[in-house]
Amino acid sequence: MRTVIQIIIFTCFSNCLFSYGQSKNLLWYNAPATAFEESLVLGNGKLGASVFGSVHSDKIYLNDATLWSGEPEDPNMRPESYKSIPLVRAALKDHNYKLADSLNKLTRGVFSESFAPLGTLKINFQNQGEVKEYYRELDISNAISKVSYKVNETTFKREYFVSNPDQVMVIRLSSDKKKTISGTVEFESLLKYDVTSKLNTLVVNGYAPYHAEPSYMGDMPNAVLFDKNKGTRFTSLIKVNNTDGTVTYKNGTLVMSGCTEVVLLISIDTSFNGFDKNPVTEGKDNQFLAQKVLDKASEKRFDDLKQNHINDYQSFFNRLSLDLGETKAPNLPTNGRLKRYAEGHEDKNLEILYFQFGRYLLISSSRTEGVPANLQGIWNPYLRPPWSSNYTMNINVEENYWLAEIGNLSEMHLPLLSFIEGLAETGKFTAKNFYGIGGWAAHHNSDIWAMSNQVNDFGNSDPNTVIWNMGGVWLSTHLWEHYIFSKDKEFLKNKAYPLMKGAVQFCLEWMIQDEKGNWMTSPGTSPENLFLTPEGYKGATSYGCTSDIALIRELFEQFIKTSEVLSIDDDFTERVVQTHKKLHPYQIGKKGNLQEWYYDWEDADPKHRHQSHLFGLYPGHQIHPKTTPELANASKESLEIKGDETTGWSKGWRINLWARLWDGNRAYKMYRELLRYVEPSGLKTTFHAGGGTYPNLLDAHPPFQIDGNFGGASAVIEMIIQSTEDTIYLLPALPNAWETGSIDSVCARGGFEISMVWKNKKIQSTKVTAKADGKTVLVCNGVKKNIELKRDQSVEINWK
Repeated sequence: MRTVIQIIIFTCFSNCLFSYGQSKNLLWYNAPATAFEESLVLGNGKLGASVFGSVHSDKIYLNDATLWSGEPEDPNMRPESYKSIPLVRAALKDHNYKLADSLNKLTRGVFSESFAPLGTLKINFQNQGEVKEYYRELDISNAISKVSYKVNETTFKREYFVSNPDQVMVIRLSSDKKKTISGTVEFESLLKYDVTSKLNTLVVNGYAPYHAEPSYMGDMPNAVLFDKNKGTRFTSLIKVNNTDGTVTYKNGTLVMSGCTEVVLLISIDTSFNGFDKNPVTEGKDNQFLAQKVLDKASEKRFDDLKQNHINDYQSFFNRLSLDLGETKAPNLPTNGRLKRYAEGHEDKNLEILYFQFGRYLLISSSRTEGVPANLQGIWNPYLRPPWSSNYTMNINVEENYWLAEIGNLSEMHLPLLSFIEGLAETGKFTAKNFYGIGGWAAHHNSDIWAMSNQVNDFGNSDPNTVIWNMGGVWLSTHLWEHYIFSKDKEFLKNKAYPLMKGAVQFCLEWMIQDEKGNWMTSPGTSPENLFLTPEGYKGATSYGCTSDIALIRELFEQFIKTSEVLSIDDDFTERVVQTHKKLHPYQIGKKGNLQEWYYDWEDADPKHRHQSHLFGLYPGHQIHPKTTPELANASKESLEIKGDETTGWSKGWRINLWARLWDGNRAYKMYRELLRYVEPSGLKTTFHAGGGTYPNLLDAHPPFQIDGNFGGASAVIEMIIQSTEDTIYLLPALPNAWETGSIDSVCARGGFEISMVWKNKKIQSTKVTAKADGKTVLVCNGVKKNIELKRDQSVEINWK
């Protein structure tokens, strides 16, 4: 008999344990998920789970951050590729941009590998009948998801979390009537695998493909290649750890009968052992490690596992709080709130929820050394995911981490910073083979194997999408950012300085001088964009691209400061200082905009999603409304030309840019647009124009990309507080909609935490706490206050 699920919106449900208020920390729904973009994501920084909460057959997508296709790539590919560079430069000197584009293709490498889906856990229930009072939630204050519903007057509940301290996913199934839970537990995967059983446990062993072509290459033969002697191994152990019923094994499934409560433990590990280690011949013992974790967790009671998880998670999440004053909104599920908000209604708590959800996602996806959050964080159900779910380094992976330091989640930055170490090793070969010079370089795509070469199948695509060698430069700016927030001098000396020096060396040897004696890159591209010459040629390859020089300028300035902090005064540093003085300057075009290229060319697509030439405004620190007003106005004009309608991640970036221009109302307008409701994409992985937010609050590029979540969350802070190494600006871009509010323990450069309360857009109180000895200047409404504090010392500031 077909079961009908009655959807009921509750205004009062006295027997329910969950809160139905318009919480700042709660996502809730009155129906199960039917698509990935409706599922609720959980994670411990390595193990990712996407929970559907279905009634009769629950589905949970499982991922492991270290499970990718491929193996370490030989960094010595194309050892003489650099010989084409003089030919490209000659073509550019002759203004033959068509030839330059054609020659630029000769330096191509191979595609990156793809983040793999581990598999799907299915829990099938035998309870039949009419379903009433269905409810599911994700409480981001404790990173726990719950489901409840009634069948034939029996209340069934589920609880899900993924623990970092115990490294397991935990699921508790319960009923308010004895012996009413019966069903099966099974596992399936798009990868190669086999299933056996041992002591109430499904034992799954398998392996990932040794190559997967990007999905944007379309249907093609041999798109995904498996070999039992290649590829990363994985083990997934699914154990019924505690129940009052019976558990048997039959045909690859665990069969549960007559249970009142069931606790499932899921332990996952892979053979990944580092970017340069073969996962088969040099890999970790994934079977042993998964079993070791499971055995330890099995000894603990559910309540202890849960409390360990909560204590760990809240030690990060509870550091920072935000309030934006009272808000009046009806009691709606989260998808309903998004739809209502898109109609123009006020919901400040939804705006806070989106911000805190960004912090939740970062804690949940970025806690594995050397393995940063990728394009989809750690949540991907596809064998060939959008854009390979890789590390896209011409904006996306960097945007993932804009929130880390300011959002008081510095530890979550470390996976990216350690990833750079591996990238620098492969990048030395890339600099030598592709450019014939020293230092290290990386391009616009990478993967868990720290691939640093130019991507593509040796020269069959347009240069604007792949020929860009500033990936290592952009990533290296994160090293200084971590230091200037943490003031960790040992990190700066032992980790950051050598990596920055290698990236700087590449730039010094890569640049050439123009006729004016200014240093510039040649050849170069402005990521994924095209110029239009007066003769009508639409091209990508040129020299002196504004984004290249902005990135190099930022890195050089940071390297000079690093040398000062570490008291390094040598010939290399002096060379950087002198070259920095002669970098090709910013230029303002005939439209009053900031030029994107060396010449004042038209954009082939004026509304293009990338705005790389504005790096110096944000996330860089070269353009500021007070110190460089002409460049700030030119940046504003560039944004006006581009408009506000763009993809999710690009909108996240533009909100930050408008905040840096101190236009809070424009930033807020676009923040509201970022929360525009987007229907679930389901199984579609192709590109569609127009960004927004899916029902589960994940960012819609579309499709799902997590960078928009992080960019939008960081922009909330940029509207409230901005900082440089020696100055902190309070309420620099506060929108009128947030005229009253408070923020607690937001981080600022210089090693400070700021807490403040404001009313009617005026600061009422400010507390400054130093995480290290230091001094800064607080600026608010034109008033300056000098602050000097010792480590752990605090001071209260009265602005009245």
